[in-house]
Amino acid sequence: MEKVTEPKKKYNISVEATLEVIGGKWKCVILCHLTHGKKRTGDLKKLMPAITQKMLTQQLRELEEDGIVNRIVYNQVPPKVEYELSDYGGSLKAILDSLCAWGEKHIIKEYGDKFAVLEDNILNR
Repeated sequence: MEKVTEPKKKYNISVEATLEVIGGKWKCVILCHLTHGKKRTGDLKKLMPAITQKMLTQQLRELEEDGIVNRIVYNQVPPKVEYELSDYGGSLKAILDSLCAWGEKHIIKEYGDKFAVLEDNILNR
């Protein structure tokens, strides 16, 4: 059953609601990495070396609160926590793929060779 809450505000256009959930510098990057499977916080940090630990934790918490990611805590010592896209978060995959495709076209337009400016990782192959 979908959660229905009393509106806190009005939007001028529905894309505002989308950006409220996935906007900012890091959330889409985190979500793109999670489209390739579960990740631990340390894995995400290695994939995004420019993000601070504090910001990564904050962004993951916000995505969890919005139901976009699931936080999986394993009952073991040392503690193990993984993050994955929720079913609801998975519905963003087409949007994320479109953002990546547009970004690649933009990089080629601006720099000619995408590999001159893109890091070598699984998302850029």
